[in-house]
Amino acid sequence: MSWFDRCVVFCGVGLGSGLAPKAPGTFGSAFALLFIPIWLFLGFYASVLAIIIMSLVGIWICGHTAKVIGVHDDGRIVWDEFAGQSITLLPLIFFNVMHIQWALIGFGLFRLFDIWKPWPIRVADQKVAGGFGIMLDDIIAGLWAALCITIYLLLSGA
Repeated sequence: MSWFDRCVVFCGVGLGSGLAPKAPGTFGSAFALLFIPIWLFLGFYASVLAIIIMSLVGIWICGHTAKVIGVHDDGRIVWDEFAGQSITLLPLIFFNVMHIQWALIGFGLFRLFDIWKPWPIRVADQKVAGGFGIMLDDIIAGLWAALCITIYLLLSGA
């Protein structure tokens, strides 16, 4: 494996967080919570742009990582969890309610949707191949979780 491939795989496995022996997706999602200070510093609109870039680059990173390790959507590939978990947190930034309890609720909701895979997450997971497929189900899970948080915050008058 070349130096370049090693660097890409290191990113794909979430800077090592996806190498946890049990529940690598959960570890990758938890690691993504460390991005909260970055998203708060950037603010909502710059965070949206950064997460879009993270997701687009992630399509290539996840696809290349899967190719190098020889397994499509291997559990160790968690860059997609980085993007999905970050999407989940966007309403907390927008409504300026980023607190530890909300970060944990967002974490729980994202993991719920990522593991449960309701429609259309399951369809994306089963029918879309390559790096785009690896990323898409987590992006949708992040959007579902963000939608739940947004609806709650709007109904509660946040």
